[in-house]
Amino acid sequence: MKKHESDIDDLVQKIGAIIEGTKGLEQQAVKLYSVEVETIIRERDRNPQRIEQCLDSMLGFCFDDGMLLLYKKLCRYYYYINPKATVSYVYAYREMWDEQESEESKSE
Repeated sequence: MKKHESDIDDLVQKIGAIIEGTKGLEQQAVKLYSVEVETIIRERDRNPQRIEQCLDSMLGFCFDDGMLLLYKKLCRYYYYINPKATVSYVYAYREMWDEQESEESKSE
């Protein structure tokens, strides 16, 4: 039984290390994308490929509050350039993240 407990402890420690690693990754992503978002807005860049590539890449990190703020900021900017595309990015966010939030609140 002690070996089983030891294996579980090892597994918990490994999972904890992975979680800590992802926290560092999300912080790096926020730093990198904040520079990109600010540059797009400051330069008044209207290139849909650049903006949409940025939004596509950011979407996977929107579980992080900092990234979500950047995503919303870029969506607000892009709305005046291409409203239809922006709406699709809002829906993409909702599909990916709102369902998980509502499932989490149901389980609480």
